[in-house]
Amino acid sequence: MNVLVTGGLGFIGSNLIRLLLAERPAWRVVNLDLVTYAANPHNLKDLESSTRYRFVRGDIADRQLIAALFREENFGAVINCAAESHVDRSLSDSARFLRTNVEGTLILLEAALETASLRYLQMSTDEVYGSLSPSEPPFTEETSIAPRSPYSASKAAGDQMALAFHHSHGLDVIVTRCSNNYGPYQHPEKLIPLMITSALRGRRLPVYGDGRQRRDWIHVEDHCRAVLAALEKGLPGEVFNFGGGAERENLDVVKQVLRKTGSDDDLIQFVTDRPGHDRRYSVDFAKAERALGWRPARSFELGLEETIEWYSRHEEWWFSSAASAYEESSKRIETWEQRARMKSSTSNVKSELI
Repeated sequence: MNVLVTGGLGFIGSNLIRLLLAERPAWRVVNLDLVTYAANPHNLKDLESSTRYRFVRGDIADRQLIAALFREENFGAVINCAAESHVDRSLSDSARFLRTNVEGTLILLEAALETASLRYLQMSTDEVYGSLSPSEPPFTEETSIAPRSPYSASKAAGDQMALAFHHSHGLDVIVTRCSNNYGPYQHPEKLIPLMITSALRGRRLPVYGDGRQRRDWIHVEDHCRAVLAALEKGLPGEVFNFGGGAERENLDVVKQVLRKTGSDDDLIQFVTDRPGHDRRYSVDFAKAERALGWRPARSFELGLEETIEWYSRHEEWWFSSAASAYEESSKRIETWEQRARMKSSTSNVKSELI
């Protein structure tokens, strides 16, 4: 089968392409990637000479490029991994998220509709469900959509568009929603690689708010295997949740990173929380277990140890981007602090007027 993977030079996409080529030797993969800051051409450089792999540089929101690519290649499946995915960035540049996550998804769906016998898999996030209180049960596929950030709103819109194409046009669509990923090749702007690379450099580890936000963590390879299972076994129009069964507070994750890197807790620096920060995500993946025969294979502790070891051995891969991510994070925190002070000042003025 000929498979199109979009965003294949990113974290999840590059891990997925490696898995597909290793597990399905009769498949050929075309990787379409715009090569933004979050992509890294070195992720799949060793595959460039393979006859089963083709890289195309381009934007999923480029209608002409997508139409031409679908004419050139006889795709049996499309896996849309391409996304703007960092919540912090979505707070200051929401338009970019709409272009990629909504308009780009629509253009892919329209191209897929013109191709006979094609399966389209939309990769999404558990963040489309919103936030849970400490006592609420985990998200299921029946949980109402309630996004709370520009990022999750754009992903929810893409999901709904994909499902609408199934119900309206009969397109063979699968939507997958996964909890927080971690593992090799993840950009250092995300929590776990930011903490690892900061600890390895002896830098302060910035922790938002009180650090008590809870997330369910899944190793990227477990996620990729779940995607492959959904692609091959899922019924058209279905939604599948994938989780790692490893719900942890952010502060606990940070402390584990410090212990496993031989660093002290005094490197932790509590900083201004980001606006609208969701407190808790938790995923029920029982449907995937029943229908796909999938469940996560790695414990969080083992996966984190392997991830720390990978970043320790690949400093040349992350060093420059880690410095940039750390600087950008600091600037965003300063902006949020300034806005918080302005709001507080405005509230005080209003109180005095009243």
